[in-house]
Amino acid sequence: MAVVRSKPILINPFGDLLLTLSPSSTSPLPSQAKWAIMAALKPGVIALFDVDGTLTAPRKVATPEMLTFMQELRKVVTVGVVGGSDLVKISEQLGNTVTNDYDYVFSENGLVAHKEGKLIGTQSMKSLLGEEKLKEFINFTLHYIAELDIPIKRGTFIEFRSGMLNVSPIGRNCSQEERDEFERYDKVQNIRPKMVSVLREKFAHFNLTFSIGGQISFDVFPQGWDKTYCLRYLDGFNEIHFFGDKTYKGGNDHEIYESERTIGHTVTSPDDTVKKCKSIFLEN
Repeated sequence: MAVVRSKPILINPFGDLLLTLSPSSTSPLPSQAKWAIMAALKPGVIALFDVDGTLTAPRKVATPEMLTFMQELRKVVTVGVVGGSDLVKISEQLGNTVTNDYDYVFSENGLVAHKEGKLIGTQSMKSLLGEEKLKEFINFTLHYIAELDIPIKRGTFIEFRSGMLNVSPIGRNCSQEERDEFERYDKVQNIRPKMVSVLREKFAHFNLTFSIGGQISFDVFPQGWDKTYCLRYLDGFNEIHFFGDKTYKGGNDHEIYESERTIGHTVTSPDDTVKKCKSIFLEN
């Protein structure tokens, strides 16, 4: 086995690892060692990931390979996740220790924020709008869904979260097979876009944002409470790379993808996410 000849390892006063290899060496370093060196060269960089369609298939559990890759990536850059779902649902997909497995975890678009396992901020839609406006919106929405003619309906049509409402025309209690069927139906019939258009006009004075995400629902929240909300916690970073699948206008990744504070990357699947991360962070 060839031996890698290197100069002494130096630790600077700030803890950065400096390692110089002999140019004549022909043996590659193990990947983890290479990543450790690169990490010392990438201060102030964070990779921020959407969950559904980016780290996992929609509402599915992340694969062991993806979870392992994310932990290895943390050796290179700071890693965070930002999802529209609440922390319970994100934990179902990324694991019960998710707040400790990533440097930052932003649930509900960052309206509930964790850093290194600790809660650092929360925001409440109820406190901003008040009960009367919430009730008016919910009553109208439920009536609209009641009159909606779609092949099947289940239950939990509106889910109240800390910083948003999640509205599902079919109901969140549907099975995965029914999710898939509704997604295909919606692409043809535009059930969600039409509903959003009606609600946006009806409640224009509420200053709400409507964001279609996932397979069966859309989020409703005050203007400015989209995924860009989480960026207020990331002022210390020079580069914020965001990876998401619904980056088109109206998608729930659009605002943060287009933000002047981020470098946006559109992905098509978890495998595509890994491919792009390797190209951006591990192969240059």
